Amino acid sequence: MTDIRPGLLTQTLHARGVTPNFHLFQNGSTCYNPRMGSELKVGFLGAGKMATALARGFVRAGLVTASALIASDPIEGSRSNFAKETGAKPTAFNPDVLKFAGVIFLAVKPDQVNEVLAEVRPAFTERHLLISIAAGVPISRIEAALGGSARVVRVMPNTPALVGESASAFALGQGAHAEDSALVQKLLSSVGVAFQVKESLLDAVTGLSGSGPAYGFVLIEALSDGGVAAGLPRDVATKLAAQTLLGSAKMVLETGLHTGTLKDMVTSPGGTTIEGLQELEKGGVRAALINAVRAATEKSRKLGQS
Repeated sequence: MTDIRPGLLTQTLHARGVTPNFHLFQNGSTCYNPRMGSELKVGFLGAGKMATALARGFVRAGLVTASALIASDPIEGSRSNFAKETGAKPTAFNPDVLKFAGVIFLAVKPDQVNEVLAEVRPAFTERHLLISIAAGVPISRIEAALGGSARVVRVMPNTPALVGESASAFALGQGAHAEDSALVQKLLSSVGVAFQVKESLLDAVTGLSGSGPAYGFVLIEALSDGGVAAGLPRDVATKLAAQTLLGSAKMVLETGLHTGTLKDMVTSPGGTTIEGLQELEKGGVRAALINAVRAATEKSRKLGQS
């Protein structure tokens, strides 16, 4: 049972001197120079799901045209899917990507990074910017493989990029410029939100937003199970659970209010919500989620050292 009365959210916001802005987190690419769509050429080393999602987002946002995209992959199915989803041209040869594009996304598995970088190094020049989404691979390793002056940016995206709602963070290498940072920010903002951080914090980003979608799916599944236990049909329960988390997230992002304040707005004295919250506290849900983020962060650190 929802305890928020009509108009209470708006009243609370105005009382706190906050003007609601429900368009605050719309596509962040609107300030991007439209002329760059014809000038910018983007290539992907690897044409998997994340590469395809990013490329599709760039095209939809008008940051780059389909004819200015390319992706390489040894798997024919991946190449075909990339071409189908983006309208871009694929290739089986990695050096083709560097010949065509100036902005290169390294989108291969971590254990393939050394081999791929060794293959493209002869074609890598000062005009190239390499943006790595290879999980756990430090910038220093990429710079060493390409030469000390290489322009490198390391990104930690997450799977909601597939639906244009990624939460990403990125860090600059020593050779990267301020213009590179601005470009990466705008590209990533076309598929969600992005924040520049120190590279040392990317493991924490991995533990939180990188692994976080899985935590969210578990929460949705558990809430759905609760609904089914209370008598709801499974399909209805799952959709209600998913929409509830979606709506709650939008309230956090768009109102700017502290999560505790928003929680209290749903929680009436002696009501249904406080009864449910007490059960969550008894079950240690907060501690479990905190520990999950910390454990995933530590695992990311260990993978980066291997």
